Amino acid sequence: MRGETLGFERRRRWSDEEKLKIVMSVGTNETTVTQVAQRHEITRQQIYAWRHEMKKKGLWSPDGGGLFLPFDIPAYGVPTIADTPIIAASMAVELRLCNGRSLHFDSSMAAVALTQLIRAVEAA
Repeated sequence: MRGETLGFERRRRWSDEEKLKIVMSVGTNETTVTQVAQRHEITRQQIYAWRHEMKKKGLWSPDGGGLFLPFDIPAYGVPTIADTPIIAASMAVELRLCNGRSLHFDSSMAAVALTQLIRAVEAA
């Protein structure tokens, strides 16, 4: 019995840059792995495999290279910003609070204003 080819098999080659771009697009604008996979006509499992591959190669980090700044948690549970190093360039910062909420602000925001904002969000 002879085998018969019924369709066109398509095998694509992806560069590390393309893989990294696809992997990093997950989560931006609340896109899911499924949506990204469908957009690029690949499987969800392929994205997870690429994540693992990129982590092993040191090209991708799940935290996106986040910058962690120190803060103190006083007895009453509302954080205050400690003396932090001055960041030369202004950048976007995401702060995830323990109640599941997150704040997005500019790194040049004054510590006093940020502390008041955190307290307001925690009290809400």
